[in-house]
Amino acid sequence: MLLEKINSPEDLKKCKVQQLPQLAQEIRTFLVENLSKTGGHLAPNLGVVELTLALHYVFNSPKDKLIWDVGHQAYVHKMLTGRKDLFSTLRQYKGLCGFPKMNESPHDVWETGHSSTSLSAAMGMAAARDLKKEKNHVVAVIGDGALTGGMALEALNHIGHEQKNVIVILNDNEMSIAPNVGALHNYLGKLRATNNYQRTKDELESLLKAIPAVGGKLAHFAERLKDSMKYLLVSGVLFEELGFTYIGPIDGHNVDLLLDSLRTASNTKGPVLIHAITKKGKGYAPAEADSVKWHGIGTYKIESGESAKSAPTYTSVFADTMIELAKEDERIVAVTPAMPAGSGLLKFADVFPERMFDVGIAEQHACTFCAGLATQGLKPVYAVYSTFLQRAYDQLIHDVARQKLPVIFAVDRAGLVGADGETHQGVYDIAFMRAIPNMVIMAPKDENELRHMMKTAVAYEGGPISYRYPRLNVRGVKMDEEMKVLPIGKAEVVRDGKDVAILSFGHVFEIAEQAADILRAEGNNPMLVNARFCKPLDEELLLQLAKDGYDLITVEEGSIMGGFGSAVLEFLTQSGYRDIVVRPFGIPDYFVEHGSVKEQRQEVGLTAEQIAATVRALMPLRRRRA
Repeated sequence: MLLEKINSPEDLKKCKVQQLPQLAQEIRTFLVENLSKTGGHLAPNLGVVELTLALHYVFNSPKDKLIWDVGHQAYVHKMLTGRKDLFSTLRQYKGLCGFPKMNESPHDVWETGHSSTSLSAAMGMAAARDLKKEKNHVVAVIGDGALTGGMALEALNHIGHEQKNVIVILNDNEMSIAPNVGALHNYLGKLRATNNYQRTKDELESLLKAIPAVGGKLAHFAERLKDSMKYLLVSGVLFEELGFTYIGPIDGHNVDLLLDSLRTASNTKGPVLIHAITKKGKGYAPAEADSVKWHGIGTYKIESGESAKSAPTYTSVFADTMIELAKEDERIVAVTPAMPAGSGLLKFADVFPERMFDVGIAEQHACTFCAGLATQGLKPVYAVYSTFLQRAYDQLIHDVARQKLPVIFAVDRAGLVGADGETHQGVYDIAFMRAIPNMVIMAPKDENELRHMMKTAVAYEGGPISYRYPRLNVRGVKMDEEMKVLPIGKAEVVRDGKDVAILSFGHVFEIAEQAADILRAEGNNPMLVNARFCKPLDEELLLQLAKDGYDLITVEEGSIMGGFGSAVLEFLTQSGYRDIVVRPFGIPDYFVEHGSVKEQRQEVGLTAEQIAATVRALMPLRRRRA
């Protein structure tokens, strides 16, 4: 077994080139076996095995900077840089992170979980290298899906303009998480269909130089002819016009071709783009057949590829309800930034293909696109993960809220997300949306209320409105036969009580309810409130609670700073109730790392036991105040 001997890039370099295909097969076996127990991003990593081997064989990490866009395809890189024995802890609490992580290894020079950032980072590292007069290579690996992101195109333009020595590897697997969208994808498809332009151009140049009479005007004509051939053959024109030397397309699973191309790039002055064609899921039949399903997968059986059946989720309830609402209202259209499967909208696309828009990895464009749709009387529903909505903040403010357009934001993966960790935690959307004028923010206590909020959002004409829901299985509550429109800004008192009121916002109502049960069993009787709305707040209820002398516990699975609890505190302070006790429960001021949601909640103190303990601690204070 070659893999047993590889614990560093130096060990890899001791291998003969002829041994690398065998090592690639051993790595694929290792990944399939280990991820069957832990889950993880299988298909992306199976697709970059040879590419990663070639990168570490040619370059000298960490002196040479290897940057992975998105980062979920860095497992092979982790294996080759001394972390192979940690894969049993992959994505588990306090275990190996599923994305590059600087504190894990000096070989992880850039942390990322969002797409399209690698080229900007590479440009920054290359500029710093040149300012410091250092000598090293900067290499960024970016997928064809990520290349549709505006930030990546901005960076390509900057790198080409500055003519920095940067090597870009375009990992073109024809499939990001979802089928890529747009003209750039079609352009890459043309490249795949052509012969290698670089080879043809070199042959033409050699032929011209071999003619003794070439010189003067004929030499000038020859250069023009070469340029004409470039445009005739299409290959690499876009990248060459941006200032890159283009190499490819090449077979991204052919080690010899990869090594030759990387060595050529390392000796070429200025920016170089290597266009490598790879297959997502390569080497494992189930992943090759369905790379969308196997992009990120839970535990599975290796032989059959069968994974554990999952219970209904909030996302599936959203998807089914979208279809139901769209049948009633032809104004409803769905928009997603390359997440039709993750957002559950594949079902919607099957029923309403003309009313479904997957715009690719382009969150900003998706937001303003929705604004444009809304100006024409449609009801766009922007289905987006909380962590990715962050990328469209300016558009949310400037293009949607400022114009008071009725765009509906379906904020999926809201709250703690578990194994994907800090880059994907959906805990900031409450705070960043609450600061925006004209915005309505809702969160349901369960799947039944999610349906009512979706109905409410469609009926609302006063501007943008959002509802947030988690990456969790549903509670299994009884579902109402008909959806109803909720009164904007009105909370629901679920249980009456005295002395203390527990105000819950969103799916953590279950935790608040458990805390109330614990306290009731001990003889205390807290009021239990389902807030429903963070903006606008139920000011009438809050004022009544303050007048009646209640202590308040707020519960949310979002950032405490700027969140629902902050909103309650601000309102009561501004209303003159500066002495009322408010204890917020939520996510503290640090990035919560990967693990299970249960472990993450335990870490931040977002548990029924902690809430009950806080209420107990308030009781002696209440008696002294009385």
